[in-house]
Amino acid sequence: MNYSELAPPYIRAIAPYQPGKPISELERELGITGIVKLASNENPLGASAKAVAAARAALDEIGLYPDGNGFALKDALAHRYGVAHDQIVLGNGSNDLLELAARAFLTVGDKAVYADHAFAVYALATQAVGAAGISVAAKDFGHDLEAMRAAAVARGAKIIFIANPNNPTGTFLSGGALYQFLRALPANILVVLDEAYNEYLPVECRYDSVGWLREFPNLIISRTFSKAYGLASLRVGYALGNPQVVDMMNRVRQPFNVNSVAQAAAVAALQDTDFVQQTFALNQRGMAQLTDGLRKLGLEYISSSGNFVSFKIGGAMRVYRRLLELGVIVRPIANYDMPDYLRVSIGLETQNEKFLSALKQIQGEMK
Repeated sequence: MNYSELAPPYIRAIAPYQPGKPISELERELGITGIVKLASNENPLGASAKAVAAARAALDEIGLYPDGNGFALKDALAHRYGVAHDQIVLGNGSNDLLELAARAFLTVGDKAVYADHAFAVYALATQAVGAAGISVAAKDFGHDLEAMRAAAVARGAKIIFIANPNNPTGTFLSGGALYQFLRALPANILVVLDEAYNEYLPVECRYDSVGWLREFPNLIISRTFSKAYGLASLRVGYALGNPQVVDMMNRVRQPFNVNSVAQAAAVAALQDTDFVQQTFALNQRGMAQLTDGLRKLGLEYISSSGNFVSFKIGGAMRVYRRLLELGVIVRPIANYDMPDYLRVSIGLETQNEKFLSALKQIQGEMK
């Protein structure tokens, strides 16, 4: 018997998300050491020392179930953003929150809208509940808000997913553009605004999306502690929204979806503003280093507001494999319909230099 046939057709049709390879696996495969991983948009500084200390202290109580309501973390978020506890839902990373939104509000026959080249989980979360995804053509590798609004209205979509900045392209929508988009959108269409890379935005690009919650009850803001806060392995994120919307998301949320260690580390990380500022400053320097290096190598890249850059290069998969042999992991993004591009995360200065040197060597070999 083929047991896969017991699953609904829309589940069988899912192409599973493919994470990047860990350093340890590649070192075993290639028989080399000193590999630099610039593939998963992780914080090269690691995590805040205060967050690490809080995580270690929480280990003393790992025999107990975590606080299923996440009171301490919700309280810290409520004070930071001026929202109530019932406007917050916690997730096992922001991926969990995207899936909670889909599970709470979509079912078979419903529709969700997202942009071409946008984060793969939007399509996966939509398909996993039997809903139909509507991918709208990108505009300069980013979101075409007017086209997305038109598609959602014309085809009766329930949710629009927007990433700002977008992964994997790094494109950015101004606060003014997003605000006007929300004003023009019917109130019965939910907007999931995925701000996983929010902390990396240059100061002049920042906007107060949380303040919009008072005006737009159909807005869900998703954020994560995996990127700038450096807690990727602990998997903790949060969403802010209207209490009625959050209530529905909490109804499909697993009771203990964020563990105690993650909650404790997140509370401490949220309070360590100095670490986030150090992360931001390092990212700004690294962005300049990488983009300057790519220009000198004659390579086209997409201007990015995140902690990564996607660049165009002939024979992208061949270059990707050769970079692995030279001890540098980057991310192919052919699955985003960008077969001629690779995405590189911003690392420490020495890591960025190793990547650029390896890329220059490969260019020489390909002549």
